[in-house]
Amino acid sequence: MPVSNNILRTWRDPRRVMRGLLAAGQREDRAIAYLMVGCLLVFVAQWPRLMREAHFDTATPFDLKLHESLYALLIIAPLLFYAIAALSHIVARLLGGRGSWYGARLALFWTLLATGPLMLFYGVLAGLNGQTPATKVVGLLWLAAFAVIWLQSLREAEGGASDV
Repeated sequence: MPVSNNILRTWRDPRRVMRGLLAAGQREDRAIAYLMVGCLLVFVAQWPRLMREAHFDTATPFDLKLHESLYALLIIAPLLFYAIAALSHIVARLLGGRGSWYGARLALFWTLLATGPLMLFYGVLAGLNGQTPATKVVGLLWLAAFAVIWLQSLREAEGGASDV
C-alpha cells in the first residue's frame, strides 16, 4: 500500500495501519526512512515561520536560522526520537507490553510521518499569521493528533510478540 494511502488511513484507524506495517516484517531501512522523511517535513514546515522571524528580526538572517533548524531537525532530532522510542518501549514493558524494540520505533517514527501534513499546515499559518489563536489551535490539534496516533500505534506494536 502506498505511503500516502497509509497516512490517510492512519487518521481513521491507526492500529490497523500499524498492524499492516508490522506484518511487513522488521525493516529497519523503512523505519529510518519514515523518521527522516518525517523530520524533513517538520523542517520544511519551519520555513515560513523562520522567514517571518527573519523579516521582523533582522539581527539573525534567514539562512542562519535555516541552518540551525536543519541541524536540529535532521541531525539531533532523529537521535532524540530513537531515545524516546526506547523509553516508550521500556515503559510499555513495565505496563505488560510484549512488543519489540523495533515495533516501538516504528510506532513513533510512523506517527511523525503520518502527522506531517498537519505540521505543514501549522507552519504555513505560523508564517502567514504569526502566533495567533488560530495558529495555536492548529498546533494543539497537531499535538493531540500526534499523541492519539502514537499511543494507538504503540498499543498495537506492544500487543504483538517480542522478537528483538
